[in-house]
Amino acid sequence: MKVAAWLLALSLLAGCAAQHARRTDVLFWNQPQREAAFRAMETHYASNVVHHGKARPLPAGAPLVPRFADGTTLEAYMAAHHVAGVMVVQDGRVRLERYGLGAGPATRWTSFSVAKSFTATLVGAALRDGAIHGLDDKVTRYIPELSAGAYRDVTVRQLLEMTSGVRWNEDYVDPHSDVAMMYEGVRQPGVPLLVTYMSRLPRDFPPGEHWVYKTGETDLVGILVTRATGRTLAAYLSEKIWKPYGMAADALWLKDEVDGTEAGGSGVSATLADYARLGQFLLDGGVAAGKPVLADGWIADATRKHADIGAPGRGYGYQWWTYDDGSFEGIGIFGQLLHVDPRRHLVVVQLAAWPVATDEAQATARADFVKAVNRAVDTHP
Repeated sequence: MKVAAWLLALSLLAGCAAQHARRTDVLFWNQPQREAAFRAMETHYASNVVHHGKARPLPAGAPLVPRFADGTTLEAYMAAHHVAGVMVVQDGRVRLERYGLGAGPATRWTSFSVAKSFTATLVGAALRDGAIHGLDDKVTRYIPELSAGAYRDVTVRQLLEMTSGVRWNEDYVDPHSDVAMMYEGVRQPGVPLLVTYMSRLPRDFPPGEHWVYKTGETDLVGILVTRATGRTLAAYLSEKIWKPYGMAADALWLKDEVDGTEAGGSGVSATLADYARLGQFLLDGGVAAGKPVLADGWIADATRKHADIGAPGRGYGYQWWTYDDGSFEGIGIFGQLLHVDPRRHLVVVQLAAWPVATDEAQATARADFVKAVNRAVDTHP
């Protein structure tokens, strides 16, 4: 009897530990944990389902072999950088699809900050719907709990650009950084824990003057969309894009298990092909089921340089990394990528489990992969 009671207590303790796992613990998983969990985030954290509709075909195109400048093969690149999948779609046709780490076409892989670009795209939808009145609205119009702090004079546009001027530390290896601690603290009834954390941050610069990358601010954008539309991010994404455009599988969006707040800055898990379909949706002008989904001019505005990030030829738009050649990217830690190149009618997706969250050598290798794709496309269009 005592043994049974002890086992029950142990199982309850284990259940509590699993129930209260921090969403930012992912930053500190080891390599086997990453490769196992990135394909099954819903087994670690609460999530909402993004329901799909009738699948939009992605027909096969002419096979493409990336041409690395140093002669590296695609297989060697994927193995060296723990890549779970790559896909290249040009003119709506799949020219390359390859998997690693035991992943396959049905595998849902987490996107990390590629989700920021999903969240921003939903802002474009909410603007078209009239749920968000304008980008120069104060953030406090939608999240009044921020009225007493540094966000009281920040606009929706500045939040999208990450030019709020509010102090933030995005160090992924520091367990005490803001990005590691933003889901910590004492809960206030009816207030998302993330809002409570962000409301206490101090100001470093006047709004609109200085760019600093802040995952917490995209979480605020997600809460803003939810407040404005009255829908969860998952439900709104399903309604506006996932069903009408024809994604082939359900996606998942992680959420706070207590207050239900989805992580606008991360947390989307989808298949390789459905990430590619999202890129194609943007190349198609943001039209789904024959109807425009986004505010007029949204794609061009969201994907152009709004903020200087101190890197030649690059910038930051509305939650998209921008390039002077007109291409733009959603980029996630540990190697995730959604690259869209309107000039080449091209979408490139990479899913991975890098050994580190972010690293210059890894990022350079990923950029070299995109260059290798471009080189092959330009040679064999």
